[in-house]
Amino acid sequence: MNSGVEPTSHVRDDGVWGDGAWRLYGDEEDLPVPLAAALAAFAEHGYHGTSVRDIAARAGLSVPGLYHHYPSKQSLLQGLLERTMSDLLERSEAALAQAGPAPLEQFDAVVESLLRFHMYRRARAFVGSTETRSLEPDFRLQYIALRDRQQRMVDGIVEAGVASGVFSCPNPKDAARAVATMCVGVSTWYRPQGELGPDELVSRYLLIARQMVGVMPGA
Repeated sequence: MNSGVEPTSHVRDDGVWGDGAWRLYGDEEDLPVPLAAALAAFAEHGYHGTSVRDIAARAGLSVPGLYHHYPSKQSLLQGLLERTMSDLLERSEAALAQAGPAPLEQFDAVVESLLRFHMYRRARAFVGSTETRSLEPDFRLQYIALRDRQQRMVDGIVEAGVASGVFSCPNPKDAARAVATMCVGVSTWYRPQGELGPDELVSRYLLIARQMVGVMPGA
């Protein structure tokens, strides 16, 4: 029985993410120059350990020149995290839309999307995970709401899998959170020059993720 999650996005299969394009990534630095400089500085020194002067120097700008684009260090962090979450959610929603209605296929697609994002966008994911505390209160609430939206996507897939008898985990939301946390953690240790290539990592971690939700034999 198919009772998976209905995609909530307007993303179309023939749009920008069509034909599995959600798996494809450009360079880590495909950001506007000021944001790329902020990303490098925040990842290396942390938000509070980074000065506006440092970001401007990395961007090849004067401090007034940097302020012309972004009026504060906080606006740089917010701009960076807005792009991070937009990219993550669009890819996840495209993976879900293209997977079809079956919970197992949806689960595999969204987990793969999360894994690839946290490999290829590891610096952005790392800053997003560690600098939530540095956001001003209003934007922090917006950012957490976007993270919750991503988590609810995984929750819904796992709950649908349990309801249809495809998954057997007794606590679906706990299992879904554990799966998402595992994927996020990849950003802290994965290196392109390491032992595991992206496809091998996806293959291994999908097996682990399936075990976490209790995929039934023959599913």
